[in-house]
Amino acid sequence: MYPPVVCGAAVASQVMLVGQAPGNREPILGRPFAWTAGRRLFQWFEKYCGLDEREFRAGIYMSAVCRCFPGKKSTGGDRVPTRQEIANCAGWLEAEAGILKPALVIPVGKLAIAKFLSSSVLVEVVGRRFRVTYAGHDMDLIPLPHPSGASPWPKTEPGKTLLGKAMTLIAGHPTIRVIGS
Repeated sequence: MYPPVVCGAAVASQVMLVGQAPGNREPILGRPFAWTAGRRLFQWFEKYCGLDEREFRAGIYMSAVCRCFPGKKSTGGDRVPTRQEIANCAGWLEAEAGILKPALVIPVGKLAIAKFLSSSVLVEVVGRRFRVTYAGHDMDLIPLPHPSGASPWPKTEPGKTLLGKAMTLIAGHPTIRVIGS
């Protein structure tokens, strides 16, 4: 049995952040990116975009590829959602994008990036802006690595530099500049 679905607040926004799946603490706390990964993610947005967590949550719609915590691996750590679990949740993400028609989508982590791009190799996609069509709508896409404390990628090169480039692109996007102002 999976914990309850985790979703962000209903925010009418031109910016949509798409995560992979909630961790084990998000269902308890009732909001996405509520623990370690969230702290790091909000630090990135405060440093580069001047948005603190409250402004971020009030101005950016948060979604995920999978809506429920997929469970733990037998070896520890969070289990990656299966293809079936991803397929079961696909309609929700498509519907949200269809309703919001975001100008900017920020996929966080390889699983979320793979929802929009054919490559989810971080060194090929982080630090770049893409123009994509999803749910019948054209949008800008700026991928980010997952902010998990378990991943050294955003703290070592080339990840550190590519993360800075991605966050600079996000900070310069016209939709971000109006949030919090």
